[in-house]
Amino acid sequence: MNSKKAQQKTEKAKQKRWGKKFEDKRNWKEYNEKLVRRGELYLSLEFLENWNNELDKMNEGKKGAPFSYPEQFVMFMAFVYSIFHIPYRQMEGFLRKLSDLISRDISADYTTLFKRIAKMNIILPETISEKKEDVIIAVDSSGVKVTNRGEWMREKWKVHRGWIKAHIAIDIKTKETLAIEITDETVADSDKFDDLINQTEQNIEGKKIKRALGDGGYDDKDCFNTLDKKKIESGLKTRINASTKSRGSPYRAKCVREKKELGGYKGWRDKYNYGKRWLSESVLSAVKRIFGETVRATSIIGMFRETKMKFMCYNSLLNCA
Repeated sequence: MNSKKAQQKTEKAKQKRWGKKFEDKRNWKEYNEKLVRRGELYLSLEFLENWNNELDKMNEGKKGAPFSYPEQFVMFMAFVYSIFHIPYRQMEGFLRKLSDLISRDISADYTTLFKRIAKMNIILPETISEKKEDVIIAVDSSGVKVTNRGEWMREKWKVHRGWIKAHIAIDIKTKETLAIEITDETVADSDKFDDLINQTEQNIEGKKIKRALGDGGYDDKDCFNTLDKKKIESGLKTRINASTKSRGSPYRAKCVREKKELGGYKGWRDKYNYGKRWLSESVLSAVKRIFGETVRATSIIGMFRETKMKFMCYNSLLNCA
């Protein structure tokens, strides 16, 4: 009996802290099939259908040696490189065997693959679905390791390689990455907020950002001024002791006063659906699980490119079903 009372007391405490228990209403049969169909993208050979036509367009008026492999093929190999972590020499062997299976020679050598993938245009908007309504975005950032040597090596040889940061803005409805900025670890989240907003507006083609959700890392007057200027509703969490005086940002002061009028954090959270901000963390976690937490490139440009490629590939996975 005491055990039952203790359990009920624990449940009440949880409900007081976290609210009502989440009810999962998703269609599991449909959701499961969607996840299964993502696997089809790993061996999608659609680039073969327009192989010759695409090459003709690419080589039209080109000076020097003509291209031997179309851009869609290079994008497919970039996806293979990102998701399977296959070294370039092994990718050449992969293509050699695949050529035997499809009865067509697509066995590009590893040098060609390396050069073409390094020069490939990473166009994020091409992986974003068409927006039929204004969007609510969540912004966040996360570190990406630049080496997999481990903590022991760092302690042993006193080598600090640092890390890079991926700053993203996601659509909370589709979980697509709408904007991404890559920096080193010294750049604060708030410093890239304006760039994420501008990039998102360009990538959603005529639709507007209705609201922007972000944690305390974006509690900065410049971030609020950007939202005010663009008429975007703020879902940025302010500090508990935030001042109600403008001090360079009247809109931030207005948001702080409103938060107090709503009874504090909980009332503000419920009004602006701030809980959806965690979806940005979900995307960052998913990208790391699927594509790895480290980058293999050695140059700064290569690291930034490889990280962007991971998020572009994740968008493709979301939209393949």
